[in-house]
Amino acid sequence: VQLQASGGGLVQAGGSLRLSCAVSGRTFSLYTMAWFRQATGKEREFVAAISRSSSGTFHADSVKGRFAISRDNTKSTVYLQMNSLQSEDTAVYYCAADRTKIVSSYTHPDYAYWGRGTLVTVSS
Repeated sequence: VQLQASGGGLVQAGGSLRLSCAVSGRTFSLYTMAWFRQATGKEREFVAAISRSSSGTFHADSVKGRFAISRDNTKSTVYLQMNSLQSEDTAVYYCAADRTKIVSSYTHPDYAYWGRGTLVTVSS
């Protein structure tokens, strides 16, 4: 499974970005998808996850109400819409995929497949 994240960049505080992660190599609809981020000098942290059929979405408290994860199984792509960006959102954002995840473990970073990451920089 190959994951390719894109859409990062430089944005002013209060602005918006949409990240995309295109998945190839296996049947996309079989995978739980997630976004994590890692700021310089900090541990990788959970941002959002979405179930295989999009029936369940989960967001970290720090982004709830500002970010939204979605997926398009026909395009084998997962998205992260980020609104009202703040300087503390600056990080490298990674998409991840796993076939065996259960809801209780969505926030744990033991996903089987990872993309290379895309840098989001929010200027204040």
